[in-house]
Amino acid sequence: MEPQIQYATTSDGVSIACAALGEGPAIVFAPNIWGDLHLYASRSSGHEKTDALIERGWQVVLYDGRGCGYSARSATDFALEARLRDLDAVIGVLGVNRVALCGRVMSSLTAIAYAVEHPERVSRLALINAYACGADLVEAIPSIRATRALMSVAVEQWDFYTLNMANAITGFSDSERARRQAAIYRAAMSPEAYLANWNTSLGIDVTLLLASVRVPTLVVHDKSDTFGDFSSLARGIASRIAGARLVSTEDPAAAIDQFLREGDGKAAEAVALPEGTATILFADIADSTALTERLGDAAFRAKAGELDAALRSAIRECGGTPVEGRLVGDGMMAVFTSAHQAIEAALRCNEASGGVGLRLHLGLHAGDVTREGNNVYGGAVNIAARVAGASAAGEVLVSDVVRTLARTSAGVTFEDKGEHTLKGVSEAVRIWAVVSSTDGPYGSVHVGA
Repeated sequence: MEPQIQYATTSDGVSIACAALGEGPAIVFAPNIWGDLHLYASRSSGHEKTDALIERGWQVVLYDGRGCGYSARSATDFALEARLRDLDAVIGVLGVNRVALCGRVMSSLTAIAYAVEHPERVSRLALINAYACGADLVEAIPSIRATRALMSVAVEQWDFYTLNMANAITGFSDSERARRQAAIYRAAMSPEAYLANWNTSLGIDVTLLLASVRVPTLVVHDKSDTFGDFSSLARGIASRIAGARLVSTEDPAAAIDQFLREGDGKAAEAVALPEGTATILFADIADSTALTERLGDAAFRAKAGELDAALRSAIRECGGTPVEGRLVGDGMMAVFTSAHQAIEAALRCNEASGGVGLRLHLGLHAGDVTREGNNVYGGAVNIAARVAGASAAGEVLVSDVVRTLARTSAGVTFEDKGEHTLKGVSEAVRIWAVVSSTDGPYGSVHVGA
C-alpha cells in the first residue's frame, strides 16, 4: 500500500511525517530509530507484519520521528520528552479521542511513557519485544553489543556500519537482502543523527513507570525476530505492569488483532483480583536482614528487585495475579483460582530465587478472600502468611486444604509435616511439604529438603 504522507507539527515546531494506512479503528505505532514510515514506504524488511494488521481491518498509523525519514532532519533533540511531543502531535492530527498504541523494541520506551502520561488518549497498549532500560537491552541481546562495539567507526565508515547492522537484523541469512536494507538505513538519517538518537535511547530508563501503566496491556514476545531472543525482556516488562498479558508467538499481528478486538475494559476486568474462594501464595525472602547487612543495602535491593520481576513473571505465567497492595517486609502475595497452578507457581518462584542468589520461604493456603482495591483480605490470607513463615528457606509448604485440592492434579507428592499451631490461628493446621514433581518441568527435585 502506497502511504499518503501528511505532516503534524509538534509543540516545539518540528514537522513530523505520518500516514494512515488502511481502513478501520486506528493503531498508532511509535517509531523506531530509522523511522517506521520511511521503512514501510521503502518496503523494508518487516513491512509484511504491518500489512497483516491492515488486512485484518485496522488502520495502521506510521510516522517518522524527528531527525529521520520524511520528518524534519534538522532536529537534534532525541530525548524522551521530544519523542512524546512527536507522538502527541501525530495523535492530534487523527481527530480521534482514543487510540490503540503500539511500541516495538526501542519505540516501546515512548509508548510506555505516553500511556502513563496520557491514559485518557490510549485505549489499549501493545508492546512487541519491548524493553524498559537501555542497559537491559544491551545485556540481553548479543547483536546489540556487537553493533554497539562498531559505533566508533559509524561516522567514517557509514556504509560498513549499516551493512553490519542490516546483517545482524536479518539474522545473517541473506546478504543481498541485508545490502538492500543497509541502503534503506543510510537514506533514513545521517550517521551523526543516528549516533545521537541511539546513545540517547540507551540512556532512557522507564522501569519505574511500568507500575503506573493503567491501560489494558499486551506484551508480545515475537519469536520470529531474527535480531535476538527478547523473551527475558518481555517477561520482565509483563511482570511489572499490573494485569498485563504475555504472549509468545511468531505471529504478532494475530495476537494484537485478538487483543484489540476484545473491547475497552475487558482485559482489565479479566485479570481483576478474585473475590470468594482463592488459593493464596506467600513468598518471603529468607534472612533478608542478615543479607542486607552482608551485601549492603544497594546490592541487596538490586537483587530483590531482580527477584521481584522474576516472581511476578512466574506467577502470571501460571495464571495467578500478584497482589499490588502493600506488604510487610520483603514479601510478595499472589492469588490463584486453581490450587495446582499455585503450586506450580511456587515451584517456579523457588527456582527463580536460586538464579539470583536468594532463598524464599513459600507457603500456600486456600479459602475465602475479600477484595478491596488492589489487595485481598481475610482469615485465609493470614493463614497463608503463617504457613510461609513456618517453612525453611527453599521449602514449599501447603495447608491440608491446598493438598486436598491439588493432590490428583498438581503432579507432585507431599510429605506430612504434622499439625502446627500458628500464631493468630485458633485451630491447629496440618501442613504438608511439596516433595517432588513427577511430570512437570522440574523433574524429581526434592523441594522440601
